[in-house]
Amino acid sequence: MSQSVVKEFIEKLTHLEGEMRLLSEDRKALMEEYKDKIDIKALKAAIRIVRIKSRLGDSEPECDSYIDEIDGIVA
Repeated sequence: MSQSVVKEFIEKLTHLEGEMRLLSEDRKALMEEYKDKIDIKALKAAIRIVRIKSRLGDSEPECDSYIDEIDGIVA
């Protein structure tokens, strides 16, 4: 493998990592901006639930049934 390929890879990787760091900082700033307006913890949980339900497809009603059964048991 030539040094130029390795150098190109490292440059691209470094660039991507920089973009990821900037996006992470933007995400933190967004959370900070809205922390007094909405319950961020509840919103994050709701987003996770919606993402999970979107992957369930036809199994969503069954999952909802399980949630109803488990709700009083697990705390």
